[in-house]
Amino acid sequence: MTSVTDTPLPAVTRLIATDLDGTLLRDDKTLSARTVAALTAAEEAGIEVFFVTGRPARWMDVVRNHVQSHGTAICANGAVVTDLRTDGDLLAVRALERDAALHVVRTLREAAPGTSFAVEMTTGINYEPAYPPFHLDPGASVAVAEKLLHEDTPGAGAPVLKLLAHHTELAPDAFLDLARTTAGDRASITRSSPSALLEVSGLGVSKATTLAACCAERGISPSEVVAFGDMPNDIEMLSWAGASFAMGNAHPDVLAAATGRTATNEEDGVALVIERILAARAEGRTEAR
Repeated sequence: MTSVTDTPLPAVTRLIATDLDGTLLRDDKTLSARTVAALTAAEEAGIEVFFVTGRPARWMDVVRNHVQSHGTAICANGAVVTDLRTDGDLLAVRALERDAALHVVRTLREAAPGTSFAVEMTTGINYEPAYPPFHLDPGASVAVAEKLLHEDTPGAGAPVLKLLAHHTELAPDAFLDLARTTAGDRASITRSSPSALLEVSGLGVSKATTLAACCAERGISPSEVVAFGDMPNDIEMLSWAGASFAMGNAHPDVLAAATGRTATNEEDGVALVIERILAARAEGRTEAR
């Protein structure tokens, strides 16, 4: 993997796909002035910017004020596509089937006793009594996962976007490996938290597959995409994009997957690359004259 200054950029960059937490956002969950300026300049140059995150759509206010002509966000690790220029309209939903979610719950209860669960739906988050409470979602229902996933009539309940599994004692990567080994045949399992918190999506659903579908709709090829990320839930996206940058604070597996490395999220690593893209574009126009 090469550095930010050595990593080849696409001949034409048409889309920037960036994770939020640990990547675009600073540790205090804000955007620096330099990053806001870089995003604005990219949009003004005709480059689409997609926010691609594990966050639910309702937690996107951190960037909602910084979208320009485009406002596409891929949320919940690919389960949702939304337009941030609206009041939270969901443009696409790729749900986790409830029977697959129940299979993961049963499997992890047996394989990793002490696991607690939360269920993220299009209507909001609900979680078990032992699960760490969501202070941003005070209206959540609290019950065992089997009850939260139950439907009186099949298909009548709100679509399930993610199942979250938390363990207080297992190491994060060990928990991920265990879950993928025991239940990975029924769902896509990843993580983005520094703690032992797993995110379970529908089989084949990821940031990469949803981003690929969005790009195909726009006639954008992987070779025209530059992606940024820092955690295991970004790996597929970074591997798919023509050029990809792991943050300086990234997980070791992310550093191995990306084609390049940039500065940390606290050091405006995304902005640094965007500035390089725009400088190269300006230089190309100058040379063409």
